[in-house]
Amino acid sequence: MAWTILFVAGLLEIGWAIGLKYTDGFTRPVPTLLTAASMIASVVLLGLALKSLPVGTAYAVWTGIGAVGTAILGIVLFAEPATAMRLGAIGLIVSGIIALKFA
Repeated sequence: MAWTILFVAGLLEIGWAIGLKYTDGFTRPVPTLLTAASMIASVVLLGLALKSLPVGTAYAVWTGIGAVGTAILGIVLFAEPATAMRLGAIGLIVSGIIALKFA
């Protein structure tokens, strides 16, 4: 169950990272509120996952999910470059997340 909670926390981290772009410097109320809610929920769920997972593993997986998801959505939503080096680095992060799951 802790891994599921951690995964959802990582998805919410993607949500707030992408949401920051839509807040326009916190000048748009609805995106700002949704982003803040996602931030809070993500950290709360991370805290719940930490009840049974090692802090180093949980934090690395949480940030890894956020980094990979945000990078992929940056490519899809904001036309950021999808170079071979960038995609390879994303693949390495995913490999690290999987390795930590089974470590």
